[in-house]
Amino acid sequence: MVPTKAIVNGFGEISEDNKKIIMMESIAEGITLCFLGVLVILVTTFGNPETQTASIVYYSVITMLLVMALLTALTGARTSIIPYKICPIVKTLVAILIVFGIAI
Repeated sequence: MVPTKAIVNGFGEISEDNKKIIMMESIAEGITLCFLGVLVILVTTFGNPETQTASIVYYSVITMLLVMALLTALTGARTSIIPYKICPIVKTLVAILIVFGIAI
């Protein structure tokens, strides 16, 4: 979420409405990713990570990360913006790390 303003400015001369939409989408994705991470931490820290409920949360987060990675790979990663190019890799790696965490 930190480079959002620079990313929006990188689009050059676009309408104020388009700037707001790009900013909103970038912030919404950042908030979603933060929520997914916090959710896993909360379930693991304050719950019993061996319950069925925890497994549902973990696999739901993994699925969401992989869906977001695919979406980014098909859209943002095709741009020249470096943070968007690495997003699919980072999201996939985080999903894999959660899988390894569940297995331990």
